[in-house]
Amino acid sequence: MPLTRKEKEALVEELNEKFQRAVAITLVNFPGLTVSEVNELRFKLREVQGEMKVAKNTLLRLAVKGTDGEALLDYFNGPNAAVFAYDDPVSVAKVLVEFAKDHEALKLRTGILNGKIVDASSLEALSKLPSREVLLSQLLSVLIATPTNLVQVLAAVPRKLLYALKAIEEKKQ
Repeated sequence: MPLTRKEKEALVEELNEKFQRAVAITLVNFPGLTVSEVNELRFKLREVQGEMKVAKNTLLRLAVKGTDGEALLDYFNGPNAAVFAYDDPVSVAKVLVEFAKDHEALKLRTGILNGKIVDASSLEALSKLPSREVLLSQLLSVLIATPTNLVQVLAAVPRKLLYALKAIEEKKQ
């Protein structure tokens, strides 16, 4: 049953909000996937704060206007699904690439990250990055290393003095 004009307007408004809120957007082709496979992909995306929406290209074109995703206007042709990453684009890219390896019917087309268009190979490279938590922990360890080393160097002088005094004490006894 076709959507009424009011339903289409509501869908365009909802999609526009998603385009505005998303950190990264990926367009995928999905013909050949079964309903259960699409539902499985949607579930995996939800686990990493992502979402997949399927809509007609005309509705996607209307919804993307005035957002960072406007650069994707030329890519709304054929059967598309828009995948939105709201928190961590790396996790969403990992889910998409892993799912595409297992299901050849899913094809990554293009995407937008920080306002810039990225192709499928860039999305695959993005998926190979460590997760946000791992990157933050690596950054924290680098930030902590310098003060820790400074404290150890400063503590070494009195420690060596104490060792020398202890050795003199033992020698006199």
